[in-house]
Amino acid sequence: MDPVRAAIVLFLALPLAAQSLDTCRASFDGAQLVIANSHFQRTWRLDGPALRPISFLDLSTQTQWLAPPSASPAPPSRRFTLKTTRTRLSPVEAESLLVELSSLAPSHLTYRFQLFPAARGVSVTVQSTPSSAASTEAANVSGIEQERKAPAPDPLAAAFEALPLAPRHILLTQAELLDQTDAHNQLAHERHWLLQTNESLRLPGVLFFAENPLTRNGLVFLQHAPLPHVRPVKTPADLLYDARAHRLALLDHGYTIVTLAYNGGEPGRIAALQSWQRQLRQYDPTRDGRFLSNTWGDRSRDARINDAFMRREIQAGARLGVDVIQIDDGWEQGRTANSASAAGKGPWTGFWAADPNFWNVDAVRFPHGLQPIVHLAAQSNMQFGLWFAPDSSNDFANWQRDAARLLQLHRTLGINYFKIDGVKATSPSSEQNLKSLFDRVHGESRGRVTFDLDVTAEVRPGYFGAPRPGPLFVENRYTDWHRYWPHQTLRNLWTLAHYVDPLRLRFEFLNVARNAAQYPGDPLAPALYTPASLFASVMIANPLGWFEISNLPPAYFQQLPPLVALWKQHRPRMHAARILPVGSAPDGTSWTGFVAVAEDGREAWAILFRELNPSPSWSLEIPFAAPSLRAEVLSGAGAASYEQGVLRARIDSQLGYLWVHLRP
Repeated sequence: MDPVRAAIVLFLALPLAAQSLDTCRASFDGAQLVIANSHFQRTWRLDGPALRPISFLDLSTQTQWLAPPSASPAPPSRRFTLKTTRTRLSPVEAESLLVELSSLAPSHLTYRFQLFPAARGVSVTVQSTPSSAASTEAANVSGIEQERKAPAPDPLAAAFEALPLAPRHILLTQAELLDQTDAHNQLAHERHWLLQTNESLRLPGVLFFAENPLTRNGLVFLQHAPLPHVRPVKTPADLLYDARAHRLALLDHGYTIVTLAYNGGEPGRIAALQSWQRQLRQYDPTRDGRFLSNTWGDRSRDARINDAFMRREIQAGARLGVDVIQIDDGWEQGRTANSASAAGKGPWTGFWAADPNFWNVDAVRFPHGLQPIVHLAAQSNMQFGLWFAPDSSNDFANWQRDAARLLQLHRTLGINYFKIDGVKATSPSSEQNLKSLFDRVHGESRGRVTFDLDVTAEVRPGYFGAPRPGPLFVENRYTDWHRYWPHQTLRNLWTLAHYVDPLRLRFEFLNVARNAAQYPGDPLAPALYTPASLFASVMIANPLGWFEISNLPPAYFQQLPPLVALWKQHRPRMHAARILPVGSAPDGTSWTGFVAVAEDGREAWAILFRELNPSPSWSLEIPFAAPSLRAEVLSGAGAASYEQGVLRARIDSQLGYLWVHLRP
């Protein structure tokens, strides 16, 4: 701040009494801001023009993460007011306490915190816009004078979430995530640093962990942003470590920043991160974790889409136990670049300009519209879903037309599930307009509409850029192109489950009777897996039947209906539990899987897989579970027992699975 202006600013702030939402509370006395719930307490103080963190106490372990301030604060140079609101920012999220600390001069600066009772930390979004006076003054000063008057700012010193760490020994982990899965298959890597006084760091990314190896307590740093390689405004770093000051800072690039405390090592970290995501999108057993089928997976594209074909799909889907029958590209009047009939000549954006009636229902393929087949699906207790590509042209300038069409399909036909594809969010304006589209549809549908956000290509919000709309459609994998192996899909689900809530992931299983000749002599060929094991490999997430159901061989209809029916019985409780990957990363030879443990630890489920591993038996500890539960095999060929927190499992054959229920 200019020192002359600083001298004339009122150094005042208005005290406000503590506010609460269940266990949440926030207070501001004019100099210090305190935000807390039953899990943590954080304190910031005014230091010159901005807030600086001075305390982060994990109440569950009484761990103080921040070192005491090394210097007295500068006199406050802003007047802040505090406003708290009990709210839901989206109909799909939990109720929260919204805390806004705002200053109007010398510029508009607002810190907006969101605090959930169940979360182990708080999010903050910093919004800053120059006042009219400040803008006028800046316009009257040349670039040379500005450079002479003020040196280039230190990004770490200016960062809001700059934490001087109290524990000396810290293992810093950078989670490098990749989407665009048409081109990437290794979707996550980790890099580790044992922080040292001679090594400062500048790291890109949206997700980092700082853990004390001596206590296994840690902090999660999360940014609700697209991944760095597709972010519209490129930034050289997202997290900085100042070795001399032993200080970590997550930089503010205009996105929401989240800092969470955890304990218990990796399982505790996964649970804390998963819990945060479930505050932003609460698990609804009537909406989430659905078994959805999609017509595109058998590579007919839109060539077979018509009324008669979809009636066969619905009849077959009812036999299989599908929750949602979805038509991919092909239900609409317009023809995209992916259409079998357009031969690549159709548009992949600019749909409204190409044809104002592009998103009408194709009257040739569906002469009676979609209503009769939607009704037919409902008679079998199934919902209907459609593919849709928002118009990316001109920064999603047509987002309101897209939202209106989606809401019309929802209101007139009862369509609650939309796969969102073709997104190219290449600018901050396009990001905001795309968010506005989702927000409007969510708001006006009261959260009933679920979006599957395709992350297979192009420029998309990614794993954490849009956490509320619905699950992420992670992969396009086909046997036609020799690109589908069940263990590789399981690997990607298992890997991402360390960071992304499995209820936010849509993963596929295929009709493996197709294209078996593409895998001659392959011991991991898709056709060697049973239909039941294929479904089991994705049932902890949102299962995707990536096939034409009416084209499935008899084995699918023999094996899947009883398994799917049993899964639906356990699904509400299993999906509501904490879901953890266990074992080794799937590579075709591992023992691997997932466990889901109820919040009180008195019920758990294990879905285990024996790949091409010579040992028929395996044992593992179940994190968070009560030590004395009884093991019951729900499905799969093998046996299981549970004693003193250790599950012992036997799977009789390679490439087999075992689904175990632990209960009192």
